[in-house]
Amino acid sequence: MQCRNCGAEIAEKALICYRCGTATTEAKYQPAPLPGRSSRSSRSSRSSLSRTLVVTVVIIALLVLLALYFGVGMR
Repeated sequence: MQCRNCGAEIAEKALICYRCGTATTEAKYQPAPLPGRSSRSSRSSRSSLSRTLVVTVVIIALLVLLALYFGVGMR
């Protein structure tokens, strides 16, 4: 039998090609989805939320530092 990807000669009972790693048959089962993770969109919204949170914290920290700097300079 020949590999459908690279054309190497492989055994009839082979599950994968020894040369390129391509499966010789289609998968019988699909992996079960992880509980609590519905789709990529929820992942991207979490990423966007965490980015927004980081930016907000950095801006607040800069404002506090500026207030301390100018507050001490005024005395």
